Amino acid sequence: MHLPKHVTLKEVGPRDGLQNEKIHIATADKIQLVNLLSQTGLNYIEVTSFVHPKWIPQLADAVEVLQAIKREKDITYAALVPNMRGLERALQANVDEVNVFMSASESHNQNNINKTIAETFPILQEVVTGAKSENKNVRGYISTVIGCPYEGYIQPEKVLRVTDKLLEMGVDEISLGDTIGVGVPTQVESLLEELLKRYPTEKFAMHFHDTRGTALANIMKSLEMGMTKFDSALGGLGGCPYAKGASGNVATEDLLYLLDGMGIETGIDMKSLLEAAHFIEQKLGKTVASKQMAIVRNEGSANVL
Repeated sequence: MHLPKHVTLKEVGPRDGLQNEKIHIATADKIQLVNLLSQTGLNYIEVTSFVHPKWIPQLADAVEVLQAIKREKDITYAALVPNMRGLERALQANVDEVNVFMSASESHNQNNINKTIAETFPILQEVVTGAKSENKNVRGYISTVIGCPYEGYIQPEKVLRVTDKLLEMGVDEISLGDTIGVGVPTQVESLLEELLKRYPTEKFAMHFHDTRGTALANIMKSLEMGMTKFDSALGGLGGCPYAKGASGNVATEDLLYLLDGMGIETGIDMKSLLEAAHFIEQKLGKTVASKQMAIVRNEGSANVL
């Protein structure tokens, strides 16, 4: 089996993980969470979202959080940005990378963004152009790249069409999201075969939810196909408010255990990561979904590793 020597994990827990949580997390605790993550060896943290607070009240304090975190050099602190108003606020808070988003599925796009795919492109183009004029990198999330809660299986050609448009706009990297966690390795293979005919692996990151327990299997298939960038969320936090039944992202600590065991370098320290997961578990007042944290709880200590 041919596997990469090094993989980059992109931590999306503070944004994609917390946005769906019903328990309100205090601003100071969000800042502390990011500061703890900054000490783990991660080099990318998606901190928050500038979507209107009406839609995601949990992240209404986006500016305050981004301005107050203790920034470490060599870490990219990113945020989700839906439109030009969001971009103004993100730039005011000195975001490092601007993340735009849309779906490969027409129905999911309309439910998530309240616009058709065709109507979404010009809005994102404005944001990309504005971010680039401020010398910011731009990442593009494509949701429902394998399955949609409304349309079922999504053909790879639909994902390719959206990818083409985003890259033409100047987006630097595409994150391919199995938003409702329905994908299996054969579908991941079909999707990547289609995309990699046209673009290099460096243009993509993979974003798997673990709704049906297939996230790590899908990551293994992605690794075999040369992918080296993966989104994950501390504790397996997350979901999608507009994707019924979607559970959390693949847990960063579970993915790290897999990669560490295979000798693939990430630069991330497991003990520090578990300490951050323990912190957010306490603040949420519930057990998080990751297997590694279940082991920690059973051992009664975050020092098991």
